[in-house]
Amino acid sequence: MKLIAATGNAHKLQEIRQILREYEILSAREAGFTGEVEETGKSFLENALLKARAVAHALRLPALADDSGLSVDALGGAPGIYSARYSGGGDRENRALLLKNLSGKEDRRAHFCCAVALVFPDGREYTAEGRTFGTILEEERGKNGFGYDPLFFSEDLQKSFAEATEEEKNAVSHRGRALMALKKQL
Repeated sequence: MKLIAATGNAHKLQEIRQILREYEILSAREAGFTGEVEETGKSFLENALLKARAVAHALRLPALADDSGLSVDALGGAPGIYSARYSGGGDRENRALLLKNLSGKEDRRAHFCCAVALVFPDGREYTAEGRTFGTILEEERGKNGFGYDPLFFSEDLQKSFAEATEEEKNAVSHRGRALMALKKQL
């Protein structure tokens, strides 16, 4: 089955392709979608559905979208759905702001959450969510991954996501868990 990944994030696309190897995954751009979908939802799931519906409707092909982010207990769940634009800059600036906002805090518990939505042109919709738990390190560790990975110490792996191999991370990550739950529905 051919699925269109409604994401412009090359790192997410790579992870989706690795986790859903049995499907042919094209990016929305590769499939000819040139629009932008504004993430106006109030939850990860709402944003995933917005993106998947827009791409499925425009291309008349099954579209898969995810929305994910980091929630830190001591920050009341922030950055949450604003994870990618937390600082107004890129990944490095987001990590720096997170460390600044956690300065002096002892509670560093956090989790990643991912909501995925698969929408078919005939209107069928499948959704799933995944979470992975850990803590925020006081300094970056590792060279792999993207986003907050160098700061997220995984309970499952006992190392940062940036210290893990792609296979290790995908086996326990929020995105891996959400996509595996979605795959079971199919």
